[in-house]
Amino acid sequence: MRVRSRRAQGSAPGEGENTPRGFDGAGVTAETPLDGRWLVRGKDGRLTAYARNEDGLLRWTEERPGGPGWEGPAFFPVPALTHLGLAQGADGYVHFVGRRTVDGPDGRPRVDLVHAIQYQTGRPVTAWRTLGNPYKADDERSARIGPPAAAVARSGRVHVFVRNANGGMMMRREGTNGKWEAWKDLKGTLGKETMAVMVTEAGRFELLVPGTDKAMRWAQSEPGAPFLKGDNLDVRIAGGAVSVLETSPDRTTYYWTDADTGTLVANRLDTDTPPITIGDTPAEGPVAVLRAELDDYDCTVLAHRARDGRVLLAACGTENEAGGLWWAATGERTGAPPALALDGLGRVVLATIGERGGLYVARQNREPGLALGPARRV
Repeated sequence: MRVRSRRAQGSAPGEGENTPRGFDGAGVTAETPLDGRWLVRGKDGRLTAYARNEDGLLRWTEERPGGPGWEGPAFFPVPALTHLGLAQGADGYVHFVGRRTVDGPDGRPRVDLVHAIQYQTGRPVTAWRTLGNPYKADDERSARIGPPAAAVARSGRVHVFVRNANGGMMMRREGTNGKWEAWKDLKGTLGKETMAVMVTEAGRFELLVPGTDKAMRWAQSEPGAPFLKGDNLDVRIAGGAVSVLETSPDRTTYYWTDADTGTLVANRLDTDTPPITIGDTPAEGPVAVLRAELDDYDCTVLAHRARDGRVLLAACGTENEAGGLWWAATGERTGAPPALALDGLGRVVLATIGERGGLYVARQNREPGLALGPARRV
């Protein structure tokens, strides 16, 4: 399968001559994308990209489905955040979950988790409300919780996951009455800060949490069932960076860099299929993964950042990684993981955050296979 990308003349990351629309005189720029799928498509077909800096949230929004024009970045102050991630529900709502640290009256850090919602594309973000902390009266342990991750049930109920002070997993979710339930201990130990969580089309949750030399996994047997912890996996995931994609009905494939071999691998944990090597260039951070129809074939598109900052792109038949992938350098360079999404016209879109905090977007053109047009700063 042909995989190609090219950059617009004179638009290397951070070197655009024009200041992007929406940047004010204070020089509001992005530092890093949000955790999770930071390029999402709303119910109206428009794409939105999210990033953050030390002062809050930045958002770019397509002017119309399929582009090419964008609005933004709009800036939403959220002080004292150390991490910020997002999850989108089937209703199109985007949920933001963050970790916030402020100094208490005694000078010791106070850590809590916060949540806000964007109900429609381009609309305001709600007020940020605290989700508290699994450790109500223990400042020392509360300061050691990790960054949160979220996923949204088919019913619209938000589930928030966080590593606790001992490396186990805690979960808090919205109840059926709309109020938040108490924190629930999912057990486990020695987990790292990163994780992969998803909800399948059937409505089941899956959660994979890397550790130092193992990975922990939880799953529901059916929608709404308890979270059951499976056996630990004897794997070493480089940097704890793992991604997940539903590649057939109610079956998921996980992607990570094997810390021992330095190669990218695809893993279907519920089958007898051994891990499949899909690239010999280690990913720096999580791999962006997407299902798309290319030349009338169901394909998986992957993008990742190499250690030198280059963004590499590949595609293969879905669940046919063993047939081979051909990685192509896109010409993009970034200090953060890239993102992939389908636009309102069904075209693959690759987004990156440039070295000076701008958003760069490359879009699939009409050539056969997966060919991207020039990346442009928006």
